[in-house]
Amino acid sequence: MQVEMAAEALARVEETDPLVALIREGDRREAAAGCARLHGAAIGRLCMAMLGSQAEAEEATQDVLLAAHDAFASFRGDGTVRAWLFGIARRVCARRLETRVRQERRLRLAHDADADAGRPDDLVAAHRRAEHVRGALEKLRPSEREALLLHYEAGLSYAEIGVACGIDEAAARKRASRALARLGEVLGNGAE
Repeated sequence: MQVEMAAEALARVEETDPLVALIREGDRREAAAGCARLHGAAIGRLCMAMLGSQAEAEEATQDVLLAAHDAFASFRGDGTVRAWLFGIARRVCARRLETRVRQERRLRLAHDADADAGRPDDLVAAHRRAEHVRGALEKLRPSEREALLLHYEAGLSYAEIGVACGIDEAAARKRASRALARLGEVLGNGAE
């Protein structure tokens, strides 16, 4: 009975998402091109939000698309291709963040402070606000930060976040809610 229900669910997903059909047919090249075309920009924005570096985000986006290409055979169709891709993106970014050395961050911040000296006031203020928000995001738990970014930056529903993070929809809602409350505390206090 469960096998039949899973097959029916997969058939419904294939009807609404042509990428699923390409993956199921084994047309990995077209499926990868479709993933890049339909979801590449959103994945790039998520990677940028998580990593804070445009160059690193571009590399991470490529890594995500290559990892997806290699993993098409393991796609089970439990959720949307979009949610599956964002799950891969989340893991790729987490690995990159784990391997990033604290010294690189200090050097980047020092370089940015020097660069601020030659910028117009509006750009300096916008740059400082962005750094303030990035700093506040770094104070969140990684699981909460991911849920917040997946919902507000990537535009995933809570059900899709659940699929991407391997949790249920209620847990995804709770993580995003806690993260939003904590972010408000951090940004409201400013000097935490």
